[in-house]
Amino acid sequence: MPVRSSPGFTVYDSLTATPFWEKLVGYPISLPEVAEAIRVLAADSTRMNSQLLATALERDKRFQVLDSPADGEEVIAAVMNKKPTVVVLSAEIDGNPRKGFDLAREIRSLRREIQVVMLLDSSERDPVLEAFRAGARGVFSRNESLKALAKCICCVSQGQVWANSRELRYLLDAVGEALPMRVIDAKGRELLSRREQDVVRCVAEGLSNREIAQRLGLTEHTVKNYLFRIFDKLGVSKRVEVALYAYSLGGPSEPSVAAGHRDRKSRPSASLPQPASPAGLGPAKASPTPP
Repeated sequence: MPVRSSPGFTVYDSLTATPFWEKLVGYPISLPEVAEAIRVLAADSTRMNSQLLATALERDKRFQVLDSPADGEEVIAAVMNKKPTVVVLSAEIDGNPRKGFDLAREIRSLRREIQVVMLLDSSERDPVLEAFRAGARGVFSRNESLKALAKCICCVSQGQVWANSRELRYLLDAVGEALPMRVIDAKGRELLSRREQDVVRCVAEGLSNREIAQRLGLTEHTVKNYLFRIFDKLGVSKRVEVALYAYSLGGPSEPSVAAGHRDRKSRPSASLPQPASPAGLGPAKASPTPP
């Protein structure tokens, strides 16, 4: 399967994917070496499906697969007691088609360092966005291959976001719809000026520094200065984090959000990817110039 990576994001093509269950337990998976085993908790829609998925993932020696939970309560208990690195979580749990989203939010509130991959029946816009809003760092459709799921788990465990180009576009479109929004500090003062919000909207659209400058009537140097100030105010360090940060704070129904000034070295939270160098926001399009 063709996979295109940029720091912080892995965008994959699904056109040549093998159906997810077709070769569920049929072959071992070959992946790059990792420093230590990735602790994986697999929670599918039924206990039998969870056990099948866990058995398949166990074939990869890079994964330490934990015992399969029987229901939502056991998922939370395992998260608290066994401390997985990645939770592969079905949107449907206990016969409830939305229970997985609620569990993802609970996992995020309890253990922000744990990364969630949401298993979806399809890559439709609403469940994809709901998964990211719930705190998932990866979305994975069941019609993809097991080999791709293994790659997804490895990428997400390293702090990257896993999505195909269509799913990424859903996210970026939603960011554009949600902005402008008021990001305020603990005293109710707006962190971003009106012009800085304009720059954030352009970043969310995937525009380069040159394109932002042309749209806003600024020089590229001025755009860079704005971006550095935005990074500092939001406590992030990459373009992709700016958009994900804004989206994770809320959409049109949540116009005012409190956000403290964070030290750039401390990172805003585990809910954001932590890329190693600047990344652009178009599908598999890297930013040509920092920041």
